Amino acid sequence: MATASLGSYNRKRNFGVSPEPPGKAGAAHGAGRFVVQKHAARNLHYDFRLEWDGVLRSWAVPKGPSLDPAVKRMAVQVEDHPLAYGDFEGVIPKGSYGAGSVIVWDTGSWHPVGDAGRGLREGKLKFRLEGTKLKGGFTLVRMRARGEERQPAWLLIKEKDAAARASAEFDVVAERGDSVLSPKAKVKAKAKSKGTAKAGQAASAKKKAPLPPLISPQLATLVSAAPTEGDWQYELKLDGYRLLVRVDGRDVRCFTRNGNDWSQRLPRLVTAIRALKLPSCWLDGEVVALDDESVPDFQRLQNAFELGSTAELRYIVFDLLFAGGEDLREHIQQQRRERLNVLLARKNSGVVRFSETLEGDPKRLLAAARAAGFEGLLGKRADATYRSGRSRDWIKLKAGLRQEFVIGGFTDPQGSREGLGSLLLGVHDAQGTLRYVGNVGSGFDQHALAALRAKLDGLAAASGPFANNPERVGTTRRMIPNWVKPKLVAEVSFAGWTTGKHLRQAVFHGLRDDKPARQISLEKTGAPAGERKPAGTRKSPTAHAPAAMRITHPHRVIDPESGVTKGDLIAYYAAVAPLLLPHLKDRPVSLLRAPSGVAGQKFFQKHAQARSLPDLKRLPRSLDPGHQPLLAMTSVKALLAAGQMNVVEL
Repeated sequence: MATASLGSYNRKRNFGVSPEPPGKAGAAHGAGRFVVQKHAARNLHYDFRLEWDGVLRSWAVPKGPSLDPAVKRMAVQVEDHPLAYGDFEGVIPKGSYGAGSVIVWDTGSWHPVGDAGRGLREGKLKFRLEGTKLKGGFTLVRMRARGEERQPAWLLIKEKDAAARASAEFDVVAERGDSVLSPKAKVKAKAKSKGTAKAGQAASAKKKAPLPPLISPQLATLVSAAPTEGDWQYELKLDGYRLLVRVDGRDVRCFTRNGNDWSQRLPRLVTAIRALKLPSCWLDGEVVALDDESVPDFQRLQNAFELGSTAELRYIVFDLLFAGGEDLREHIQQQRRERLNVLLARKNSGVVRFSETLEGDPKRLLAAARAAGFEGLLGKRADATYRSGRSRDWIKLKAGLRQEFVIGGFTDPQGSREGLGSLLLGVHDAQGTLRYVGNVGSGFDQHALAALRAKLDGLAAASGPFANNPERVGTTRRMIPNWVKPKLVAEVSFAGWTTGKHLRQAVFHGLRDDKPARQISLEKTGAPAGERKPAGTRKSPTAHAPAAMRITHPHRVIDPESGVTKGDLIAYYAAVAPLLLPHLKDRPVSLLRAPSGVAGQKFFQKHAQARSLPDLKRLPRSLDPGHQPLLAMTSVKALLAAGQMNVVEL
């Protein structure tokens, strides 16, 4: 039965060309392993696979799994895959079925809830996952067939449990995009997929790391001011599209921050990089369109893609992640930059350029960037390694307020203007709800107005997408909105917020098609880590804790609704300690403790107890005669100790 089910898999592939493993069934012993593979084919998608009866039952999930129970992901059932495919990572060559890069995005064990065979037959399979990124309960529900359905459509839904996270607060696909296989496992998987694993080859492969099929970028955290401690390097923040480039001989591929392959949209860039004759490598940078003053112009960049005239675009490279068989992500920032500078200095290209480091005080650099028309600065710790996802080792200082917004509607043009009057904008709140935050009616050129109107007309909707839809918009003339599906993302700068939490003096800069609308939320500033981190180390949720202090169970979820962990809470206490402690000095403090999390039983404590919270200061008994001493919070160690003892409020 299992062997027959792999017939479709084998017929679609030429194993003399593709590195994928041929279809051979394994032992039919029911449930076991699950794997999710990120597949950057013609369209980026995620392949969700469950081991069952000697094969991997497989579903293509276009948007990837979600940890948000409110989000239902389409999952199209595809042909069964062999068990060996669960270790496959590599590049399926052009012209082959499924051509593109494949990585193992997550893997682990799955455990059916109830009769799995019956669930698969009847179209409702409940199960639990124990993976690196996906944990807890999930359900696959088959949708009702429509017409002549070639491939059954299902929905992949996260259950409400301790592992659930609101998508607006944490998008696991966006924040954790890299492979979960260790370098050792990757070597093994690569050898298995080619069917040529030999002891000598495996030994040499350990010395020379294989070129990763995909890499997810490191993302910067917005901050309100430059850090005062640590060794930081600054570059100009460029107004363009993030682009990671994979070079493997003459095979050059360009990937967006979400893993979409834009190689065909950037033919001149591909040709220019190929002409550099670089060693096998991964480059990280920004593709931009420059104005007459050599300043990146986002509107011009968007027009270039709209019109298919990308010949004048430039690729500004700021990081080198892999080169000549060496994985550089574990090297510190300064070393990677030096290697990159040397690599590009020997080449002559007007298309590919090195992003120079700026010298000087960051306040003055930011003022100069603002005066020159740049978006701001990027700051990077010189002693930090490269880590995919959002990080405080990279920060962004903006010259003004600017971010992405979801377009939910528009108003009709007035007077001689054509196309549209203004765009209605929104962002997702912490619960994932889309909320209206105002309009933008300036910054458009004639081409943008016409192109936007054509796109908006194709997304017309009968009702508004916002939880707080306005009936009319505008200050002088109150216009009735035209509603659209919330699919488009606009880049907008603005002067500030009104008391009603609407945008002031908003200016449109262009559409972004490198960021999905579901990921757009209000960008908030935060303080970067102030303490120096040892070179080559990665931060944990409790990186600010004193070295002598032991934090237990940092990954335990203490708030099921938000997914906040004990480690998150302690890291927050560490971040706000410089601001908080001066207000707590020598003042009695009352503590709300939640040993079982915020959803469990809680109690107040304001007096000292034996062996409880030993790092808090005991105040004189005369303040509260007849009781144990009152407590005061006087040090960072005491604040973090309170977090260790499950204190959720002060």
